[in-house]
Amino acid sequence: MRYLLILSFLAILSCKNKQQSVRQSIAAYDQSGDIAASADHKNPRMQYKLIQSKVLDKESIWQNIRRQIEDFTEKEYQSLMPLILEQDILSMQDEIDKGNLTYRKLTQWYLYRILKYESDYNTSLQSIISINPHAVAQAAEKDKRKTKNDHPIYGMPVLLKDNVNTEDMPTTAGAIVLTENQTGDADIVHRLKEKGGIVLGKVNLSEWAYYFCAGCPLGYSAVGGQTLNPYGRKIYETGGSSAGSGTTMAANYAAAAVGTETSGSILSPSSQNSIVGLKPTIGLLSGTGIVPISSTLDTPGPMTRSVSDNAILLSAISDVYKPNPLTKDIPRIRMYHDELDTDFIKGQRLGVIKSYLEDSLYALAISDLKKLGAEMIEFEPDDISFDQFLTFLNADMQRDFPKYMASQAGPAIKIRSVRDVVEFNLKDTLTRAPYGQALFEGVVAEDISDSNFEILKSKYDSLGKSFFDTPMQNYKLDAIVSINNYNAGHAAMAKYPCMTVPMGYQSNGEPKNVTFIAQSFEEGKLLKIAYAYEQATHRRQIPSDYKN
Repeated sequence: MRYLLILSFLAILSCKNKQQSVRQSIAAYDQSGDIAASADHKNPRMQYKLIQSKVLDKESIWQNIRRQIEDFTEKEYQSLMPLILEQDILSMQDEIDKGNLTYRKLTQWYLYRILKYESDYNTSLQSIISINPHAVAQAAEKDKRKTKNDHPIYGMPVLLKDNVNTEDMPTTAGAIVLTENQTGDADIVHRLKEKGGIVLGKVNLSEWAYYFCAGCPLGYSAVGGQTLNPYGRKIYETGGSSAGSGTTMAANYAAAAVGTETSGSILSPSSQNSIVGLKPTIGLLSGTGIVPISSTLDTPGPMTRSVSDNAILLSAISDVYKPNPLTKDIPRIRMYHDELDTDFIKGQRLGVIKSYLEDSLYALAISDLKKLGAEMIEFEPDDISFDQFLTFLNADMQRDFPKYMASQAGPAIKIRSVRDVVEFNLKDTLTRAPYGQALFEGVVAEDISDSNFEILKSKYDSLGKSFFDTPMQNYKLDAIVSINNYNAGHAAMAKYPCMTVPMGYQSNGEPKNVTFIAQSFEEGKLLKIAYAYEQATHRRQIPSDYKN
């Protein structure tokens, strides 16, 4: 007995010493060297003013995790790694069915991994803003209630971009003014939970979904600090605004993640972090309970490591919680993952943008698609300009922002307009807006009339659709093949869906994706095309520093 007591004491002491060393490393971290080094970065957006958040209590996050993994060891983490690391959702569900894994252990494994990498400043991606304090308990309940008819998302830990409301944690949009924004669940979170998904935590983003400061770093927020790319920390951009959703998926911090896009905010970070991202047709997914930029263009979407996982998450959240006239003719419940078929691509007519063929990775992707049986048709799209794009977004945000604050923000939030936020930030710009707030100031100054705004909306909708519809009709195309978020603005205005998939890495190691674009509510088609390409090429590679 005395021997056991001594062993227990030593274990507790070791744990305390480990926790103290983590706290000391956090306290001792001096970001001045990193900031000075970034001053010479050739990309002006990566010339950082700060990396570490000035307001987020990281230690409280780590303590929250530690409380939930007290009985989880490094030995378990290593033994379960082959069952979880880089594995897709269906594979993990299969291991659970076999009794080799539980939802509780799966959730603890991800939490352990987050603590392992995020509490070390040599590997931290600055990607986590908050952790669900009940995640492991909720996972344990899933173990008790599992049935054969559960949706594949059942029991899977999912991370949310921190502009998506959930009752489990505050929703900040990365802004200090919203740190006490305790809300109910967004519609898509309601659907996710309804099917058994577990909200693991909230991730960093470009503040206010990158419609706040002009020319500032992608993935920066006053609450979360500077998100970093696991393929090259402080070397490559994370993409934005769903930076945390992209980096956490690349680093295997959860089974899946939710991002949001207005124009490129899912496609960009998915491409920069070598993951799969889907920007759905506007209206397919509910935007209720999501901090807005533009109700005309905003949409949530799945961000995952594989196409099948993307289809699973999409099916989990795509049956709209509240009736939407845009989706009245669309099936309310669709199991996209059951429709995946590698043979579907044969005979598909895909548009190839000629000027993009100068990119060797794009040219290789086109060759791969041709070998799979797709017909590749080269064309050069019309030159279309959205010269009043900022006016468009300013006008939408002027109208949509107060609606969210009045009806979907938590009771502690008193601000009601963009002007309120600007005035709040002016009281301490070094902490609240170190890169300025030029775009928010533009929103405040915007004075376009309702009638002129409606005219602009109609014009841009027509231009966006014609950019794709003209070649699609002329060449009888099923989809158009692009790169990263190159045509995100056109697709945004057209309200068309886009699917981006890893196609390789540049000579310097920076990821790059191939992106497929189709017409409204053709997500199923995009998923099948992307699935065939992914299964034939398997171009995604885990970041080298995040393999253990």
